Amino acid sequence: MTGDQHSGGWFWGAFSRWTLWAALITLVADQVSKWWIIAHYNLEERGRVVVLPFLDLVFVKNTGVSYSMLDMAHPAWQATLAAFAAVASIALWIWSARSTGSAVLALSLGLIIGGAIGNGIDRLVIGGVADFVSLHAFGFYWYVFNVADVAIVAGVIGLLYDFWATSRKDAAKTS
Repeated sequence: MTGDQHSGGWFWGAFSRWTLWAALITLVADQVSKWWIIAHYNLEERGRVVVLPFLDLVFVKNTGVSYSMLDMAHPAWQATLAAFAAVASIALWIWSARSTGSAVLALSLGLIIGGAIGNGIDRLVIGGVADFVSLHAFGFYWYVFNVADVAIVAGVIGLLYDFWATSRKDAAKTS
């Protein structure tokens, strides 16, 4: 089946359960990990906690977008970014509900939705996204991230894979 075909209504489709569970698990894992790591280790006051030679826990409040670009610390900007995450999540949910795609598509959309909502909650509650995982090696420090960020990246990779796999299937049918 192609992505143009629809399996259900606007809000519930063949794979909606997969999307919902992926989004809920991602959201809970993100919010619980942020709360536990930041509160348990008291990272705001304590600073950096070395876990492994290449892994530290730190607290960074990201008021910008990806990689702290476009720093927007004002509460109105944070609310705007949270609203954007909500609208994007609704659009992704509708895509999932109307798609006859695959479980990979549904899970990928759920990961992105859960991550977007998790980071959106942070923006509304603390005025920015709580990031805490810092990877580094040989003097190079990768950006600081959280569970929601990992879920969003994994979701995008899943969408790319699903698009590639579907394209190959469609090409095989036409040849």
